[in-house]
Amino acid sequence: LDGTLDMRMSLKGPTAEEFLDKVQEGTLADIIYELGEEAFSKRIAKKIVYQRSIKKIKTTGQLAKIVRDAIPKKKSKIDLATKTFQAIRMYLNDEIKELEKGLIAAEKILRPEGRLVVVSFHSIEDRIVKNFFKKCFQKKSLSRHLPELPKKNPSLEILTRKPILPSAKEINFNKRSRSAKLRIAKRTHFSSTFGEIA
Repeated sequence: LDGTLDMRMSLKGPTAEEFLDKVQEGTLADIIYELGEEAFSKRIAKKIVYQRSIKKIKTTGQLAKIVRDAIPKKKSKIDLATKTFQAIRMYLNDEIKELEKGLIAAEKILRPEGRLVVVSFHSIEDRIVKNFFKKCFQKKSLSRHLPELPKKNPSLEILTRKPILPSAKEINFNKRSRSAKLRIAKRTHFSSTFGEIA
């Protein structure tokens, strides 16, 4: 739906409109590539910067059209503007850092036998969750060709070796679940990997 170009999860910091009005082309291309995993990030950034010089980008509809026009038309399960919107939203809300802070806090306050269940919606988030679980599990072997070293009092036990994905039935019922990945870990009786909350 066409609406205000904000994207903030709080009232703090710049809106997407303000951000896009000032950001440098190279910086924008990097953000779209790294947080959106968008192959056409440079083309999109160039088009955004060019279009804003003609007319201020104030709505989601305007931005979506600019992005779609910058990308070669292809068959895709998602809207061509999705990855760019994702990247801008993640950047404005510092979502990677917020996810990491949330995982650390959850691991600290969980009681023994408690479950930490995390649903992520794209590969960047899932990678962070996977690596966090591994760190708390403390699997120290540096190579699959070397024997595993003993685990030193892991704070989490990983219950899902691979993420749980939605079934075809669930995706049919709830289209937004199509990219969801669920991982589960169980809190052990050992002390927190990241120290206790004061």
